[in-house]
Amino acid sequence: MTALRVTPLFPQARRLHRAVVLTLGAVAALPALAQGQVVETAEGRKEKAVLLDTTVVTAVQQRSPLTVVTQPKEPRQPVPASDGTDYLKTIPGFAAIRNGGTNGDPVLRGMFGSRLNIRTDGGLMLGACPARMDAPSSYIAPETFDRLTVIKGPQTVLWGPGASAGTVLFEREPEQFAALGSRLDGSVLIGSNGRLDRVLDGALGGPEGYLRFVGNKAQADDYLDGSGTTVPSRWAKWNGEMAAGWTPDADTLLEFTAGKGDGLARYAGRGMDGTRFQRESLGLRFEKRHLGQVLEKVDARLYYNYADHVMDNFRLRTPSPSSMMPMPMASEVDRRTMGGRLAATLAWSDFQLETGVDAMRSEHRKRSSTYNMMTGQYTDTDAFAWERDATMHDYGVFGELTWYASEQGRVIGGLRLDRADATDYRSSVKRMGMSMANPTDGERRSDTLPSGFARYEYDLANSPTTLYAGLGHVQRFADYWELYSATRGPTGSTNAFEGLKPEKTTQLDIGAQYHGDALEAWVSAYAGVVQDYMLFDYSTAMGMSTSQVRNVQARILGGELGGGYQLDDHWKGTASLAYAWGENSTDHRALPQIPPLEARLGLTYSHDRWSAGALWRLVSAQHRVAVGSGNVVGQDFGSSTGFGVFSFKGTYRFNSHWKVSAGVDNLFGKTYTEHLNLAGDAGFGYPGDKAINEPGRTLWSKLDFSF
Repeated sequence: MTALRVTPLFPQARRLHRAVVLTLGAVAALPALAQGQVVETAEGRKEKAVLLDTTVVTAVQQRSPLTVVTQPKEPRQPVPASDGTDYLKTIPGFAAIRNGGTNGDPVLRGMFGSRLNIRTDGGLMLGACPARMDAPSSYIAPETFDRLTVIKGPQTVLWGPGASAGTVLFEREPEQFAALGSRLDGSVLIGSNGRLDRVLDGALGGPEGYLRFVGNKAQADDYLDGSGTTVPSRWAKWNGEMAAGWTPDADTLLEFTAGKGDGLARYAGRGMDGTRFQRESLGLRFEKRHLGQVLEKVDARLYYNYADHVMDNFRLRTPSPSSMMPMPMASEVDRRTMGGRLAATLAWSDFQLETGVDAMRSEHRKRSSTYNMMTGQYTDTDAFAWERDATMHDYGVFGELTWYASEQGRVIGGLRLDRADATDYRSSVKRMGMSMANPTDGERRSDTLPSGFARYEYDLANSPTTLYAGLGHVQRFADYWELYSATRGPTGSTNAFEGLKPEKTTQLDIGAQYHGDALEAWVSAYAGVVQDYMLFDYSTAMGMSTSQVRNVQARILGGELGGGYQLDDHWKGTASLAYAWGENSTDHRALPQIPPLEARLGLTYSHDRWSAGALWRLVSAQHRVAVGSGNVVGQDFGSSTGFGVFSFKGTYRFNSHWKVSAGVDNLFGKTYTEHLNLAGDAGFGYPGDKAINEPGRTLWSKLDFSF
């Protein structure tokens, strides 16, 4: 038995934060006192150190056909990201189902959930909440990773099953020390609405090994929208990672990793808040290169990820007497995911093959609190035993071949075969708020799912241009949320576990990439057919909300284009445009949760230690909606209006060790909502069909250091 406890919100420190933000902003705006840092050499001579130019990134640019590779540690506009979704939405083609202050869900080209394969250091971190309050990206702190790779569309088979929308890889690079040494990098960010981030990344080692420690802690209070109204959105999170690597020679790596994290978040768009986002991670990696004339590399990885998530309606809010949950309630869920991958890279004169096997096992459990209406006694979740409700497996074999057909042309193709299964352990399910026996208790379902793609890339002669065209096919097993979260399954089935079919996507991708001296430009387009698309429908009867998941036929198309032009030695302009379209062919209506047309215009200036950037984000209205339909997180509840948001940032590098940045997002205090957004919760006084407003004018400053 646990006593009922209400945790107060962070002390409001808006005045202090605003004062510090403005102070650091003023420091960044001071004129440079010198053009270089004077240092003293070992011989006692004083010389001027050469500093690299400081640049402001207003958009993450696409660097190669269908692939985006960037460094999450690079400065970006707008304010540095709070989680993985926050960073991904800066890449053209991505959007986010907004969840308030943090923990949104990423959407790529209108596709959501496990259609987007998100990996951290090769492992799979799956959330536990049945409504994806803890989406996989919510456990990712982008600035603690060294590299982000996005592969759009079904154009790789190397990193697991079901990636019909794309593959996202957050990775940390092995440390390299030529001699005994160390490094330390970090940053501190402060901003409006009590925002405070701290990141520390250090390593020490030598030629034969290293130790690395990475940690971050971040928090924010409820934010103010453009009209000055407080939106319940307080959050806090921390992460800690350790890596120990053994490098007996330049071609061998054995690395062990371990990590933990936790957090909390309150949500204006949900009936409960998240008061625990506890994570535990373990990893083991072995890599050996240059094993022979043909065998280039062997890469073996094992991972273990555990998520323990608590949601309740009383620790970060007061239960509403008029709501469906007037008494204190809590639910705890956890998910244990283990897996591994063994891959080998073989190379011949004109061919390169990466082939291997991978496997994954995931187990989900739950338990709930109780409340005695007669005595007012609350008993917390930890007083009860865990109940397992699901286990899922996937076993895959894959191969991806690159044929260098000529000096200018390449053919890339891949095949993958997966055996996926799930077992239902729920003894009961809820119907109209009442428990009933589960007809599929103890049943197991499985499918064999083939996937593959073929792509041709061609470099034009005498021009820095690459053209490409690729055709991909992916068959995707239903994920946990599609099998277990919906109230009902397809018509004629007892539930979703029994009746839902695998989803099959066939998609054509075409495009071009240009890399000139002053101009970089790219364009990509896609068109696809989705058989047995898994769609959620929502309805309300007798005051109870119900959801049904079913298969429909769908068509999708869209594209992105963008580029950057170096106007002169100091000025550069960037622009991008992203469009997605989808149709539910079965019901002859729009696919739900499709983001509207979005454009980004950026302008940057850099000179010596200075740089500045402005970003104008323009989003059109979205009238192609399917009211009452969506996914496990959100649904369409009406058309949305367009908006434009202007942000500005400046950076000044003092020397090779210190750098300060200051910025303002939503400079003009625009009051607006995103199309992909949750409706407000009645417990906070919101109508059930009104989207949550986004943050208003936000000031922030960041200090980076490196030694």
